[in-house]
This record gives sequence, C-alpha cells and structure tokens, in this order.
Amino acid sequence: MDLNFTPEEEAFRAEVQTFLKDKLTQRIANIVKSGQRLSKADQDEWHAVLNTLGWYANHWPQEWGGPGWSAVQKFIFDHECALAGGPRIVPFGVNMLGPVLIKYGNEAQKRYWLPRILSGADWWCQGYSEPGAGSDLASVKTTAVRVTDETGDHYIVNGQKTWTTQGQHANMIFCLVRTDREAKAQEGISFLLMDMNSPGVELRPIRTLDGDREVNEVFFTDVKVPVENLVGEENKGWTCAKYLLTYERTGIAGVGFSVAALEKLKVVASKVQRNGKPLAQDPLFAARMAKVEIDLENMKTTNLRVIASVAGGGMPGAESSMLKIRGTEIRQEILSLIRRAMGPYALPFNEAAQYEGYADEPLGPKEAATAAANYFNYRKLSIFGGSNEIQKNIISKMILGL
Repeated sequence: MDLNFTPEEEAFRAEVQTFLKDKLTQRIANIVKSGQRLSKADQDEWHAVLNTLGWYANHWPQEWGGPGWSAVQKFIFDHECALAGGPRIVPFGVNMLGPVLIKYGNEAQKRYWLPRILSGADWWCQGYSEPGAGSDLASVKTTAVRVTDETGDHYIVNGQKTWTTQGQHANMIFCLVRTDREAKAQEGISFLLMDMNSPGVELRPIRTLDGDREVNEVFFTDVKVPVENLVGEENKGWTCAKYLLTYERTGIAGVGFSVAALEKLKVVASKVQRNGKPLAQDPLFAARMAKVEIDLENMKTTNLRVIASVAGGGMPGAESSMLKIRGTEIRQEILSLIRRAMGPYALPFNEAAQYEGYADEPLGPKEAATAAANYFNYRKLSIFGGSNEIQKNIISKMILGL
C-alpha cells in the first residue's frame, strides 16, 4: 500500500494552507494555540468561514452541500487546520447528526435539518450518556411514550442526560430514548430530535476543575416531541447510534491535534531549563518525548490505512476503536509531558497569564497558564465516545470473536 500523497493531494494540501493563511484570523489561531476557551461567537465565525467556501461539512456528499472530498482530502484538511491553530469543528451537528440523517433520515428530514446545520440556524448537542448509562448506552432509561391527542401524534419524553457538551449553546439535541421497555436492551431504543426550548427541558451546568461550564445535565419532564422527529424506525435507533459512534470515535483520535500538541511540547521543552540545560536534553524526558512521537507516527500510518480502506468503499469497524484508544492515550501523554515540563508553574490556573503582554514572572512561561487545566480536562478523552476499556471489548468481539 502506498501511503504517500499523490501530486493532486499535495496540490490540495497547498490549497488548504493558502486558505488557512488568508481566512484563519490570527486572533482565533492565538486562542486555539494558547489553549484558551473559544466562545460560541468564535466558533460560529469559523464555521461560517468554512461554509462560505463549502468546506464546513467536508465529509458530506455534494448533493447535500458537501465538497465531495475524498477521505484523504479530509485527513489533509484536518491535519493542516490543527497545525495552523484552526478551531476544532463542533462535531455534534455536522459530523455526528448529519451523517445519520443522510443515511437513515427520510427525505423531509434531510431537506429541513441538513441546510439548518450548514447555515448555523441550529446548534446541536448530544443526548446519549445518562447517570447509569455511559459506555453501556444500551442501558439508557430516558423514556419516550407515543401518544395521540387533539394536537396530533407525538412522544412524551421523561428522563435525564448527562455530560452534555456545550448544551448551554444548543437549541436542539439528538437523543437515544427507550420506546419499548419490554424489548431486549438494544432493540427498544429510538433516535429522537428534540427542541431544547420545549416546555419540560431543564439544563444544569456541571463545573469542571478549571471552573469552566463545558458540560451539562439535561432533564426532561413530560416533554412533547413530534413523531416527525423520529429518525429511522421506532425501536431501531441502536442502528443509528452505532453508525454515529463510528464517526465520533474516529474523530476523537485527533491525529492532527496530537501533531500540533507535540510541536508545542517540543517548543516548551526547548525553552524550559533544568540544571542549566534545556529540558529537551534531559535523557529521561527526551526518551518519553521520543516514545510518544514514535507512537504518533505509527498511529498516523494506521489512520492512513483506514482512510485508504474507506476510499476503497470500506467502512471503519474495529479500526475506529483502535484509533480511539491509541489517539486518546497519545494526546494524554503529550499533555502530561507539557504539564511536567512546566513544573510548579503549572499548579495555578491564572487566566490572565494566557494573554499577550502578561509578564512571564512570577508565573513562569505563558504556556504554563493552561498546562494543568488542559491536562485534567482531557483525561475525559479515554472515557467519552465509549471508554477505552469498552473499545477493547469491541475489538475482541469484532476481530477475535470473543
């Protein structure tokens, strides 16, 4: 298998680099590279820039507004964006729900919801995890009971979702709900689209260690949802869920983000002094840097193999779980090394220290400002999207038949 890019693909890489140079503002790139928090307005701004060029939904087919890129072109775009400091595309609408609607939605759903994802008219969040159903999504207990009254056919939804990322910005949520309590776990689940402004929906923030409100709890009390918002067949939502998770897990691998983080680690290790020498020259630290770089290069090769398979008409199976495991472990190790490099300077989280003009002393290098916050925040990588332990079970079943 030839894993080198063709001349056409190298030309595309140059096109992407030119686009990023011209359209990615230095302000937003600085926010991303320094580990600061992007506002909803920042993310909307970047999405609009991409959508103007038709690059926002870069894995959608052209008939629904995508650019018709190959899997390799998408890999190149994601990789170059990460290196340039481009914001991560908020995945819930365009990368998760979009593919599900294209594959399982009816014509009316596609024509209504897909353009609204592209335009930003709807901001989506994900309603999968529950207090008793995280990696074991088949255990969801949020119920949806179908009723008919004077207003028509609809579902009445009751239950709770948790770890709802950026739910505070969302006006819509796609949910796994139980529509048949008597059926076997996976056979009694449906996939519903719900308006977050509906009566009976309550959102409560979950504060993370750095004080941020990134995740939330969502409570549903007798929430009415039109039957038209059911995607696919009733009680067959597990099929949609598995399809969506394949996209999510491959994205969590974050090859481009790991490459960018490794470059930052190298800069930090060259600046920080230990015993009068750059930390990069310390044998033990240098060995850990070398190992994670080797692991990252191996994962890049595996990722390209999966891309080649997809380009040939295949679909990621166990490979998406493999990428999820290794990708999250590598990103966590790089963030751990950055925090270690900062030493005691990584202890405080001083938001002001992230910005230009803030004196290095007494808080140390500017890179230290978010070192601990990012390290702790991204411990979640090996948990969400199905914990790494669950991914190992999936690999065992799919490859070894265990």
